[in-house]
Amino acid sequence: MPGLYYEDLVEGKVYDHPFTRTVTEMDNIMFTSLTMNPQPLHLDAEFAKTTIHGRRLVNSLFTLALVGGMIVYDLTYGTTLGNLGYEKVEFPKPVFHGDTIRASSTILRKRESKSRPDAGIVWFEHRGVNQRDETVCVCERVGMMMKRPDAR
Repeated sequence: MPGLYYEDLVEGKVYDHPFTRTVTEMDNIMFTSLTMNPQPLHLDAEFAKTTIHGRRLVNSLFTLALVGGMIVYDLTYGTTLGNLGYEKVEFPKPVFHGDTIRASSTILRKRESKSRPDAGIVWFEHRGVNQRDETVCVCERVGMMMKRPDAR
């Protein structure tokens, strides 16, 4: 099933995405290493024991990327023309190895593109929530979405 077109996205509608994902130690180490982030809070178990968390945290940018990926199939698969920006990114609670994340999205607002008659601009809010129902990620994203081919 393809993603939704601009016309399909209704302001105020909430989408609870069906996929969940348990974050592993390997996810955290690989992402942190691939992005050249030497922060010991993500990589060094002994260092992390001395912090307020008492254990390693999952890299917050991995959490953002995971939530951003979880929304694609339902909303933007094959119908996005690209991200225009992120207006807000927050991490209210940390993610740890073994946490299971799920995502939801709300369509905040939308408008037709002023420069592209075949596209519209959509403001999304994406939320990541763990197995304890704690919000671990909130972001507001602006995307350019395709209009239905017959609506152009």
